Amino acid sequence: MPSTEPPVTRYDARFGPRWTGSGRFLIDGAKLRAEFVVPHAQNGSFFYGVNFEFSYNARYWEPTRYSAEIRPIIGGRVGPVDLIINPILDTSFQGPGSLDFAPAARVAYNFSETWAAALEHYASYGRLSHFDPLNRQQQTLFAVLDYKSDSVSVEFGIGHGFMAASDALVLKMILSRDF
Repeated sequence: MPSTEPPVTRYDARFGPRWTGSGRFLIDGAKLRAEFVVPHAQNGSFFYGVNFEFSYNARYWEPTRYSAEIRPIIGGRVGPVDLIINPILDTSFQGPGSLDFAPAARVAYNFSETWAAALEHYASYGRLSHFDPLNRQQQTLFAVLDYKSDSVSVEFGIGHGFMAASDALVLKMILSRDF
């Protein structure tokens, strides 16, 4: 029987610094996020939701200063292991033809309610209307360590790009605070 409870709603702000393979420290930008997830998702074997993000971007990171994403969340859980798929649509607010397909996936092992280790895959195939050629697509795999408390989250990861347009080595850190 479907739940009559409202979805779990979470709002947070994120700040994304990273270090590149050439040793440069960069700040990619900042994001505001609103996430809506089925009630009691942390206790179920199947969960779903949607995440909306609005970003302020560094010029080297994105060609436009502002962008947004719609991130559907489809997940399953078996014991301490989570599998999450996100068929993400990105927009640069330059009309319907500017929607990019940038899917992501995550497999995580939850050591506790606060600590997890994960493998995350991020891709960017280009515009929905016409995917980029292979040499302009991006595929990056990250090994990630997460810490989550009631109001603060820290995610640190090291990633390797597998396509010509991907960075060969990326260190990432995401600091989030719920409000």
